[in-house]
Amino acid sequence: MNSHFYAMLFRMKYIDRWALMRNTRKETLAEHTLETAFIAHALAVIHNKRFGGNVDPEKAAVLALFHDAPEIITGDLPTPVKYYNSDIKNIYKEIESAASDRLLELLPDDLRPEFEGLFNPTDPELCRIVKAADKLSALIKCRDELSLGNRDFSAAERSTLQSVKELDLPAANVFLEEFLDSFSLPLDEQK
Repeated sequence: MNSHFYAMLFRMKYIDRWALMRNTRKETLAEHTLETAFIAHALAVIHNKRFGGNVDPEKAAVLALFHDAPEIITGDLPTPVKYYNSDIKNIYKEIESAASDRLLELLPDDLRPEFEGLFNPTDPELCRIVKAADKLSALIKCRDELSLGNRDFSAAERSTLQSVKELDLPAANVFLEEFLDSFSLPLDEQK
């Protein structure tokens, strides 16, 4: 039997994010996922080294690689729509869960148990790190757009920064303080 699981995952490159926004440069789900994985790994390392944590950075990165996989099926529902009210939020969670189940069904039966935890993680600390990484990736996108003169991302930048701070994750604050400003520098100044 052929499994279509990985062929589906590789469709992330066809899903555009930020559908309600005018974009200077499109961002795909694949790009966002890779960036989120890099950031999740960094946050886990910072969490462990500077704040006495004990999480697996590689597991954080892998969870980040799968965090938006259901959007291959659902598309990227914009945040203002997704969280418009509790009814829509709850229905969208059901839709995401059904999409996750559909992706898992594409795996051979003997491999499925190894992937279920990637689609439904249970470690609250790792989930918080991946959520912060997701928000930081979005913040970087907002700042990129703003640096290119696209003011459509002004409100999104403010609310995303606020949501990162509200997570109250010390490692995310370190990322904001020590790494974020570099994203606005030209290549020659990143030395």
